[in-house]
Order: sequence, then C-alpha cells, then structure tokens
Amino acid sequence: MQEGIATVVVAVAAYWFIYNYPETAEFLSDKERRFIRRRLAADSDATHDERFTWGNVAKALRDPKCWLYGLSFHTMSLPLYTFSLFLVRPLAPVVDVCSSRADSVSLQPTIIKDLGYKAANAQLLTIPPYAFAFMTTIGVATLSERIGHRALPLIGSALFAIIGYIILLSNSDPTSRPGVSYLGTFFAAGGIYPATALALSWPAINVSGQTKRAVANAMQISIGNLGAVLGTQLYRSTDGPRYFVGHGFALGYLVGEVVVSSILYFLLKRENQRREAITPEVKEVGDLADWSGDDDPRWRFQY
Repeated sequence: MQEGIATVVVAVAAYWFIYNYPETAEFLSDKERRFIRRRLAADSDATHDERFTWGNVAKALRDPKCWLYGLSFHTMSLPLYTFSLFLVRPLAPVVDVCSSRADSVSLQPTIIKDLGYKAANAQLLTIPPYAFAFMTTIGVATLSERIGHRALPLIGSALFAIIGYIILLSNSDPTSRPGVSYLGTFFAAGGIYPATALALSWPAINVSGQTKRAVANAMQISIGNLGAVLGTQLYRSTDGPRYFVGHGFALGYLVGEVVVSSILYFLLKRENQRREAITPEVKEVGDLADWSGDDDPRWRFQY
C-alpha cells in the first residue's frame, strides 16, 4: 500500500521536474542542449516535437508488430516472475476447509532447502543462479548490439532456458536429487533474464513516432504482465517438489517465445528487404523535418 502511494506521489511530481526536450530543460546550457540534441538525433526521433493525436495511437493498435512485441514479453513474463517461487521461497500451505487449519505436510520443500541449507546459507545459495544470469544478460546484450540483431540472441536465450526446465521436469525425485534441479536453475535463469531484456528493448528501438512508441511500450507491458498473473497461480504447494504444472507451463511459454521471435524475425527482415528496393536507409531520423514514423520507407527495423 505504501509503495503504491509513493508511486502516485512521484508520478504526479514528475510532471513538473521531467522535461520532454533539451530545448525546454531550463537547467541546461546552450552548449549542453546542442550536444544532447546531436546525440538524440543520431539515435532516434526523440528530438521531434510531436503532438499527441489519436491517429498515432491507432497506428500502434493497427500494427501487428506491436501486438507481437507484447506477446513476446508475455511469453517471458511467466517464467520470469515464477522463477523464485521454486528456488528458495516456501510456498503457502494448503488450508483444510473443513478444519480451518493449515496442513503443514503440504508445505513443500524448495530446491535449496532440499540441499540441506537453511536461513542465511539458503539465501546465499540463491545468489549463484542470479549472478550467472547477470553475466549472461550482459554478454547477450553486448552480442546483440554488436551484430545489430535482436531475434536470434533472444531465441538462443529462450532455448538455453528451455534446457533448464527440461532438466527440472526430468528430475523425477527432486527431494533426493536436489543438485540436479539446482543445475537446472542455472540454465533457466541464464536464459530467462537476457531474453526478457531483449524482448523489452525491442519495441523501444523498432517503433518510431513518439506517441506510437509510447503506446507500443504500454501494450507490451500490459499484455506481458498477464503472463505473470497466470504464472503465480501455477506453483501450488500440493504440486511440489516437482511442480510439473508450473514447470510445464514455463517450458511451453518459452517455446512460444521462440515461435513469436521467429515470426517477428521473418516479418521485419522481409519488410527491410522491401524497403531497400524503394529508398536508402536514413539513420539520423531526428534531423529529418518530414519524418512521419516507422512507416517511412527510409526506416529500417532491427530484427
């Protein structure tokens, strides 16, 4: 409740201290404004003083790619937000409706608890999978930026995470062999986090037109978080310690991510090829006075 109130306060206050353009930022010098504008113009259309119109909102809603970006995050949000549920956090016990008491037997053990660690040591053992995920996220993001592609590194990361869930599901006795499941968490985390980062950044670099991009990002978060809502209902205490339903859904969603990213890859690649036959690419779109957005044939998508 307190976090929600704080968010509202900051959001309202941001209206007065966040500036839309370098030209309107009073605390910048003229030299700083020129420098920032050159950087922005070379990177995106953020220098254009675009006014809000419902037509630009409709552009996003009518663009199949914007819906696919949302579906891409949707398929990643379920494994992303459920990963910690089976790693160390104990699941809530099932309540016996007839006796109105919690059945302690149904409080299923988690992977690290099964390894024999408790309290502080158990929390410390959650660090290695996340540390590995940090390294894979940085590495995959760097690779993606260098090769100028998003789909292939994203698909590779999702496949890496799929290996993790296959290991988790194939371990028929996680209680006596927790080390096997612990190994699976490294693959899962090492693929989930870089794939999520790429999925979230994809529309930010591919959708041009500030209103359309804002709507596309909002669509992505809204559609994506529905996966998280579903995911948190799948890891039930009665399903442990194998959590076949939860892991099965996560595995299926990751396969869905591979499919969605593949569709986007071929759609964007084909569209780029079509535009190359029309007109050369212009990268510094921020300097174009007649820029209308990513439907302009001079724009190229990163696929």
